[in-house]
This record gives sequence, structure tokens and C-alpha cells, in this order.
Amino acid sequence: MSSKRRKGGLLAQLPTVVLGVLIILLAVTLAVAGTTLVHNRVPTKLRESHTVPLGLLNVGLTGMFSIIIGLTAYLVLGEYTEAQQALQSEAGEVEEIYRLAGPLPEPKQERIQGLAISYARVVVNKEWPLMDEGRTSPGAAALKEELRSSIQEGYRTSTGAEQDFLGEELDVMDELDEDREARVLAVHQRLPSILWIALVILAISTIGFSSLAGMESRRLHLWTVGILTTGITVAMLTIYVLDRPFGTDFRVQPQPFELLLHEIEGIRRR
Repeated sequence: MSSKRRKGGLLAQLPTVVLGVLIILLAVTLAVAGTTLVHNRVPTKLRESHTVPLGLLNVGLTGMFSIIIGLTAYLVLGEYTEAQQALQSEAGEVEEIYRLAGPLPEPKQERIQGLAISYARVVVNKEWPLMDEGRTSPGAAALKEELRSSIQEGYRTSTGAEQDFLGEELDVMDELDEDREARVLAVHQRLPSILWIALVILAISTIGFSSLAGMESRRLHLWTVGILTTGITVAMLTIYVLDRPFGTDFRVQPQPFELLLHEIEGIRRR
């Protein structure tokens, strides 16, 4: 769990798990309180007389909610997985650039490898905490451009096999640009607000009509509504977390870059 908490109000400072539990407790409390109010104010016979139309309406709402939340979960899970893959590829491309610079003459080799290492370190130490706040590091972007400029300059002033190595590095650099762009996009991209509004309205409607069910046993009715509310809230919280692959305590971790730095440091000690 991150020791560097997100800036903002008190709720933003809470760990994701704690915040999620509080939201679930609040939702269940409101749903149970509403159901209790229904039992106190609406006679059981009146609710039983409307069981069929309320049941049909609830089935329709539940079906719509299930379809929308299922598709939304599939969408955000795909985006979360793509963010992980982009990170893996980006770290692999930095490693490839470092490796291809090995046969180059000392001045060019030292500069390119040094910039590759600096980029990885800035991503881990400076950019990752910023991504938790929905931002990226200008320093990391500047280092990437400096790395590209160094490779291009070396390519223009080289010939033969040396130029071939630098040409391969330029190709890898293009791939690095694409994967970094994908990671930055994942930092800022969110589900449309209208989709969240639809999910919340359908969730409230589904729980609300369940509270009106014509159950004689108050305890059984309260347990049913409480469990339903818990399930719906957990599903929506899961979507919220997956929609922020770099913004919660369950965010994608910079392990590929950390492993890369560890391997490079081990090679340099030999």
C-alpha cells in the first residue's frame, strides 16, 4: 500500500480498502434504513398486492443494470490490462536501448546508456507518485526526448555497423514513444460521467424496488436488501478501481522498471 497518499480532502487520504468499506457500510445502512421505513409505513398486504408489477419492473431494471455493469467491467478490465502491457513493453524497450548501446564507442555508449538509466529512475522515483495524483513528470518526458536526440545525433555521425545499431535504437525509440503515450493516456482517461450516472440511477432503482417487495419477514427482507446492496456496491467499486490503473492502492506497480534498474546495477558491479 502506498505511503504517499493522494492530495485532497480527508477521504482522499484514506487507503482504498478503508474507503471502500466505508462506502459499502454507508450504502447498506441507507438501504436497510429505507427498507425498515417501508415496513413501518407500507402495510405488507399493500406491498403483496403490487408484487407482480413491481417484480416485472425490477426484473427489467436488474437486466439493464447487469448488462451495463458487465460491459463496463469488461471495458475497464481491458484498459487495466493494456496499461500493464504498455508498462511491460516500455521497460523492455528501455532495456533494449541500453543493450544496443553496448557495442558503441565509449562516449556514445556512456551517454545513451546513462540517459536510459536516468529515464527509468525518474519514472520510478518521480513519475509514479505523480501518476497517483493524475499527473506525469515533465522530467521523464524531457529525458525521453534527450535520449532520442542523442541517438539521432549518433546516427548522423556514424557509419557501418555502428550506424546499424543506432538505427535499431531509433526503431525501438519509436516503440517506446508509443508505449509511454499509452501509459500517459491511461493516467488521464476515465469512464464518461454519463455512464457513472446511469449506473448509479439503475443501482438505486434496483435496490429501491427490492425494498418494496412484499416480504412478511422483516429480518429476511433486510438481509436480502443488504446483501444485494453489498454486491452492487462492490461491483461498482471494482469498476472504479480498474478505471484508475495508476490512481488507487491497487494500481499497476513499476516493477518492470525496478527489475530493469536492478539488473543494470548488477551488470555494472561486475
